[in-house]
Amino acid sequence: MAIVASGGTAATLEGGGVPVTEVAAVTGAPEILDGRVKTLHPAIHAGILADRRNPDHRAQLVSGGHEPIDLVVSNLYPFRDVVAAGAGYDEVVENIDIGGPTLVRAAAKNADGGVSVVTDPADYERVLGHVETSGRVPLAVRRDLAASAFSLIAGYDAAIADWFAGTGSAPPIGRFVTARPLRYGENPHQSAMLHVGDGGRGVAAGEVLQGKEISYNNYLDLDAAYRAAYGPGPHRCAVVKHTNPCGLAEAADQAGAFTRALSGDPMAAFGSVLGFNRPVESATAGAIIDSGLFVECIAAPGFDDGARDRLAARVNLRLVAVPPGDPAPDVMLHTVGGGLLVQQPDPGITDPAEWRVVTTREVDEATLGELAFAMRTVALLKSNAICVTSDRTLRGAGAGLMSRVDACRLALEKAGEAGPGAVLASDAFFPFDDSVRLAADAGIAAIVQPGGSRRDDEVIAACDELGLAMVFTGRRHFRH
Repeated sequence: MAIVASGGTAATLEGGGVPVTEVAAVTGAPEILDGRVKTLHPAIHAGILADRRNPDHRAQLVSGGHEPIDLVVSNLYPFRDVVAAGAGYDEVVENIDIGGPTLVRAAAKNADGGVSVVTDPADYERVLGHVETSGRVPLAVRRDLAASAFSLIAGYDAAIADWFAGTGSAPPIGRFVTARPLRYGENPHQSAMLHVGDGGRGVAAGEVLQGKEISYNNYLDLDAAYRAAYGPGPHRCAVVKHTNPCGLAEAADQAGAFTRALSGDPMAAFGSVLGFNRPVESATAGAIIDSGLFVECIAAPGFDDGARDRLAARVNLRLVAVPPGDPAPDVMLHTVGGGLLVQQPDPGITDPAEWRVVTTREVDEATLGELAFAMRTVALLKSNAICVTSDRTLRGAGAGLMSRVDACRLALEKAGEAGPGAVLASDAFFPFDDSVRLAADAGIAAIVQPGGSRRDDEVIAACDELGLAMVFTGRRHFRH
């Protein structure tokens, strides 16, 4: 087995004591144009593109004196990093890789012909294991690697095109560097893939520490749970079912945040996914176990040794350590028949200090803080959405309902005895005063909503009549 490399790669391998053959020795032509031309040669690409299953291809390799190349490992020039560093035009252009993408595309095209391509260091160990045990990489693995390679090149080329267009950042739908198949989609009869972006953040880039393979639905809920819990401040725990928080709480200690989040809707929490904004502690793991709750997955910035030890007994429980960085996507995508909708993510609630009290009853600082927690919570729910909170704990939610008043009824019903003195948040304006009257009957003390209805005056008048405080935020939070 021989290793062929060019330029700095060859020098690095030689420095590490690894025998290597220079590309120039294979091509018979030295690198030219300051290294711009080195691998673009028939002696290299014939070896990669020859289909081992085709006798004529094998014969042409022999007649041309070319050796077959079975494995291509390539890391492209760091184009995005150079752009992000603010480099000048000439330096950016020199970091547009030509030979690398050509090698990768050629190898990926010939996966069925016997060639493996590796573009992600995370795949090194897997490929090396196959080579060491059997001397070859299985076809299924080669196809998987090829899919990742083409995804990488697509994103790389998109970033270059976008830079030339003058925006300086990659187009939204081109920023994926690897792809891997999932067991199935939302249902067993649907196929699915996970495309991982180049930012190295969020649950897609998370490290699975234990448990079964993560499914399509698991990823959706992991993302929802981690993003619901994410952020500075006190310990926060989210309990998510079908991407909607059925529990969310803040507390001075993490185990307390979990216990309070679970209290929001213990029945709905069965089979849930948990998210934490800080590494999971041993005491929290103990609280989860003691609760008897069946949990599918947990996403957190990490897990301490005690938590790992205590949760290890639940062999099917997936633990995902999410890397640092804001987990919100750069853009939101939604497919429609024949097209793709693209929008920026909702940046979240506005500064509560800028909100407007519209009723005769005022709100104090403590109530305003609770209203901010409620509005942050309802912005995480699918529309139409209403939530009830108290003590920075979600007490009841109505989400994904066609009627806002039905969403209000459900949230108040879920809150039950926790309703009196609590606050209520709506993701969009109240078109009528019916929800306000339901809230008053349940003992709600204050309401926060965007405002903007033609009947705002009627809604405000109902609050004044019933003794409720109401705050307008000026920002809607639809989620579909």
